[in-house]
Amino acid sequence: MASYVPHTDQDLARMLSDLGLADLDQLFASVPAALRLAGGLDLPPGRPEPDVAAEMARLAGRNRAAEELVCFAGGGAYDHDVPAVTRALAARSEFVTAYTPYQPEVAQGVLQALFEYQTLVSRLAGLPVANASLYDGATATVEAVNLATAATGRKAAWVSEGVNPRWREVLATLTAGNGTQLVEVPLRDGRTDWAALGPGPDGPPPGALVVASPNYLGCIDPLGPARAAADAAGALLIVAFDPVAAGLLRTPGEQGADVAVAEGQPLGTPLSFGGPYLGMFAVAQAHVRRLPGRLVGRGHDIEGRTAYVSTLRAREQDIRREKASSNICTNQTLVAIAAMVQLAWLGTAGLRELALRCARGTRYARESLLGLPSVRPLVSAPVVREFALELPRAPEVVVERMAEEGFLAGLPVSTEGREGLLVAVTEKRSRAEVDAYVQAMEKVLA
Repeated sequence: MASYVPHTDQDLARMLSDLGLADLDQLFASVPAALRLAGGLDLPPGRPEPDVAAEMARLAGRNRAAEELVCFAGGGAYDHDVPAVTRALAARSEFVTAYTPYQPEVAQGVLQALFEYQTLVSRLAGLPVANASLYDGATATVEAVNLATAATGRKAAWVSEGVNPRWREVLATLTAGNGTQLVEVPLRDGRTDWAALGPGPDGPPPGALVVASPNYLGCIDPLGPARAAADAAGALLIVAFDPVAAGLLRTPGEQGADVAVAEGQPLGTPLSFGGPYLGMFAVAQAHVRRLPGRLVGRGHDIEGRTAYVSTLRAREQDIRREKASSNICTNQTLVAIAAMVQLAWLGTAGLRELALRCARGTRYARESLLGLPSVRPLVSAPVVREFALELPRAPEVVVERMAEEGFLAGLPVSTEGREGLLVAVTEKRSRAEVDAYVQAMEKVLA
């Protein structure tokens, strides 16, 4: 019978003998004493499996799932419908159990699905090349900045405050290691105020300008000024876009983006307590060899049959090593396939209808809430499917009280020294639910 004990006393003795050491203390002599565990792990006694399962269920029960509340929260993760066809196809065993497709001859189905995903993301972004996905919108933004700074040879990026604040935190963390300097560009009434930079802030010139449209406050941020600022600074323009609002708005590529990134969760992935999600990434043709992650290409085998394979691998960290601008060599295959199925199921007309339903629901909810006493728009810039309100009570208190009424009311936000509540409306929210939400809000604010 196999043993699952990782190291027996005999294993340790043989290892130490081969290394010419007397004991484990000598093995770990290079580790400072203050960093070593003293006295062993303080673990409770083992418990029977049913007891452990019951305890885990009890702890899980402390969470309140989004399905238990009527969800009006957004800010990067949205309560969209996931149709049965998406769940059924994406959950096929061939996809769920798929191995990393390094052997294309046994992975044609997965590779073809990823190729189709790339094609659809390319069309959404309006750029010619898309990769096979990244981990989420935040890491896609980091990789975009890495690409831009490597392409320009500059270690600085100007980042709009309209970019999701969680993404900006991740960006600040991961760029700190390579010395990239970040300059935040403020918002004015919900739009990026590129003029606030004046002739240019102190420090090195930027290799990247990062802007979101629609931005974190739900506002459409014009990309013309961003493109002009990027041209003036000699930087690449990175645009974070909304894949659902893309059904109504011009693509980032049409508006001059060099790189487009997005969070793909709204396309076929439930909220799932925050993940796993999906990073969408598309670039102009000039930057294809700096594209991070996996790229699937289509060609022909020696018999002339269509064949799919990972391509341009020389750009990856596992080959180029110190010359690579990214160390990501993988992707979110299962979540990407779900997004591909969802987009294919919707089609162009379906995506437009989805975006219209969200926009119409947003307009109705916003106008209804602004009819309440002392409720005002936090900013006046045009919105698509998310909006921020200034309330007469602290947003955190409102969120707690609204949860008692059965609603996930939104997210507290702040801009230009003012606080508000960010409210999102998806196609799942009926007019009756919006009306009930407004009535509950009126009660909470009274």
